[in-house]
Parts: sequence; structure tokens; C-alpha cells
Amino acid sequence: MTSVHRGHIFHIAGSPLVLNAKDALVEFPVGGLAVDDSGEIEWCGEWADLPPAMADATVVDHGDAFIFPGFIDTHMHFPQVYCGDSYGGGQLLEWLDHCIFPSETRLQDPEFAAHAAVEWCDRMIEAGTTTGLVFGSQFPAAQDLLFETARERGLRIISGRTIHTVGPDTARALITSEDDAIELTRQEIEKWHPFDAETQRHALQFVAVVPRFGLAVTTRTLEALGELYDEYRERGLYFTTHLNENARPGTGEVDSTKAMYEVDTYLDIYDGKFLPGSKTGGKSLLGPRSVMAHSVHCQDVEFSRMAQTGTSISHCPVSQLFLGSGTMPWKRAVASGVNIAIGSDWGGGDELFVPQILNACFKVHITEPGDAGLSLHPAELLFTGTLAGARALDLEDRIGNFDVGKEADFVVIEPHRWDRYEHTLTHMVRPSDPTTERDALLFVALMLAREVALTKTYVRGRRMETARAEA
Repeated sequence: MTSVHRGHIFHIAGSPLVLNAKDALVEFPVGGLAVDDSGEIEWCGEWADLPPAMADATVVDHGDAFIFPGFIDTHMHFPQVYCGDSYGGGQLLEWLDHCIFPSETRLQDPEFAAHAAVEWCDRMIEAGTTTGLVFGSQFPAAQDLLFETARERGLRIISGRTIHTVGPDTARALITSEDDAIELTRQEIEKWHPFDAETQRHALQFVAVVPRFGLAVTTRTLEALGELYDEYRERGLYFTTHLNENARPGTGEVDSTKAMYEVDTYLDIYDGKFLPGSKTGGKSLLGPRSVMAHSVHCQDVEFSRMAQTGTSISHCPVSQLFLGSGTMPWKRAVASGVNIAIGSDWGGGDELFVPQILNACFKVHITEPGDAGLSLHPAELLFTGTLAGARALDLEDRIGNFDVGKEADFVVIEPHRWDRYEHTLTHMVRPSDPTTERDALLFVALMLAREVALTKTYVRGRRMETARAEA
């Protein structure tokens, strides 16, 4: 039987670009979201306009709570579940050596990995993250536990083992041979990725090919991964990695990668051009299901190439602040036409709650120097945390907003659960212009939101429960 969820609805309708998001912003102050038995959206609109055919539907009244599309996090690290706010005594490379590699090694213990998988899925549910693109564990047993737990809960995840074939001594337990890297990745694909179109249409878990970054692999690894990805590309396989994250002069990730491969741009190594002089050495890993995390220090030619191939960026402003990596240039990236989704980068980032990552997104871009700075519209923020993520993951036909026929992934945020939030929303100055009033309300609703106010997370119309709640 159809269920109709009543509340204050915001979403970005249709399929706009980010620059047109404000024109596609839809608000229903007293709205209804009708969900059928299969978890698909039958109708969304003002409560007063509820179709007569739905008069007998089950009503789920959320009062004055906000109903948003489920948040989509396009860059996360499962093996770093307990690594938030780790002190590394430096920027990216020092932090990896001192904090991350030792912590990720702990998942070789299956008992520890089982607890980590439960904790990970609980945190996604509590943060309202209905879909996550997740760097996985190097250990197959831990990856199986992640996929199994996500399947039991009904969460959408796309994940793949993080591939290391070279690295420092601190990463020794995470490193495999070139041949093992490919074989273990193939085994994960064959075990967990849905292959035929009908299965994919209903699937909630998918597999990605995930080399950590350029310094963790070799030309031989990249060539083999290109062949592997090309073999499965047409069956919906994903690719994700890091790109141009940290550019400390001389010793940072960007300079070190370009020196190691002797290439013109960092992106070249993922585009099959990983031989000296950016000579082609294998197949490209770019495309509509490829997501490049960070992309802070990209040249214009790299942004253009990503846009040309349908590759997306996962923008991780909280992580970029935490590790001193800089700020992805919003205007340059948008001007290129590349799609920009949001990412937490947990545990380089120390926020999982997408509204707070969007909060950081607004702040870092309004403070970009000179003409590069801009004040993002609240609709652009909502778009980046929802529909842009669906586009990046090639799932826009299924999720990302409340268009009829899509699957009902949504969250409920109740202002009365946190006094500061409720009182601010109640007593804020309301502009006299209705459109400006709508935009101002959405801005506060996103920027001030905290996890304590998020009370319900739904995937495909089904309410998610944490292990803590079940206990």
C-alpha cells in the first residue's frame, strides 16, 4: 500500500547543471512524498494537492521536519572508520605514514573488521548517507564483511579494495604483488558486482576499481587495471582514486607523482598516458562512472578532460582544510563543465554529515582570493550533496531527487531535536520576497543542521535501523 510522508520538502527537480540548480529548487512547506510498495516515488507535491486516489494511503506525519533527498557521499574510506582527527604531525604524506597505514592494517583481524563494518554502516545511517562511494579494505575478509553488512541493512554502497603495489614500510601489510592486486580485485568484482541489466536495476551494492593514488601503484599496475576495467566497463563497474590532492612544493603528492611518472599532468596516469612524456601505455580509466577525489590542484586541461569524458570530481572541503591541501577552484572547475559532487573523505575529513560538509564548502569558496571567491546559492549546495552525487555515480535515473519514478531515498531532519536549530529557524528574519525567503530558509536548514536532528534515514522507502537501535 502507498505511504505518504508529510513534512517540509526541499529537492532539486529534473536534471539541471549546478549553475541552474536555483531554478530547479522545489519547496513544499507542507508537502507530501508518496512512496509505493516497491519503494518508488509515486507523487510529490503540496499536501493540499494530494491526489484523490491516495486518500486511503498510509500517512507518516513528520510534522514540521525537513524532508531532503538522501545524502550522497562520493569519497569515503572504510578502513579509516576509527581514524577521524588522527594527529599526523604534518600534511598528507606524513599523516598516511603515521596514522592511516597502521590503522588500515588492523582490518586484517576479521573480528576487528566485523566490528568496523557494523560501525561504518551505523555511521552512514546516522548521518543520512544513503549512498556512499567507499575506498575499501585491502583484506578480502574485511571487504566481504562490509558488503554483507551493507546488504543486510539495505544501504547503497559502491566499494572496492584499496590497491597498493608499492609503498613505504608503514604500508607493508597493505601491499600486494602486481599479479595479486589484479587477481584479488577480479575476485571481488566476480563476487559482489551485479552484471546483468535487470540485476543492476535493483542492486544496492556495486564494485569499484580503487588504486589509492599514483604513488601507491606503478605503470605495470595501471596497465593491468586498465585492461581489467575495460573488460568490465560495459557491465557497470566503477573507478575511483585520488587526484591532485596535496601540492606542498617539492615533496607533496602532486610533484612526487609527476616526477615518479615523468608526466605532464597527474590526470594523465589515469588516462592511459602514464609513460614518460605522457606517452600512452594502456587504456584510460576515465568515464561516466569514474570519480576523482579532491582535484584541488588541477590544470585547466585536466578539468576539461574530465568534463569531456564524463568523469566527476568528489570535492572534499573538510578534508582539504584538515590536511592543509588547499581549495578546489570552484569557478574554474564549473566553467569546464565537469560535474562536482561532495565527499567527506572520512578519515582525512572529520565530518560524515553532508550538510556540515556543505557548510565547509560554502565557507572555503567565499574565502577564495580575489575574483575566484563566490557565495554559493543554497540550491547549489543541496544539488552538490544530492543530485550531483547521483550523476557522478551514474544513478541519476534512480536517485538524487523526488522526481516521480525514482527510488525513495530520503532523510528526515527534525528541528525540535536541537534547541539552537529550532529557535534559529523560528526567530530568523524572513525576507519579504517569497523566493528570497525560501532560499534563506534552505540556507539555514542546511548550514546549521547537525546529526542530532536527523532522526530517520530511508533507502528505497524503507527506514534504516542501526545496530545500536536494534540492541
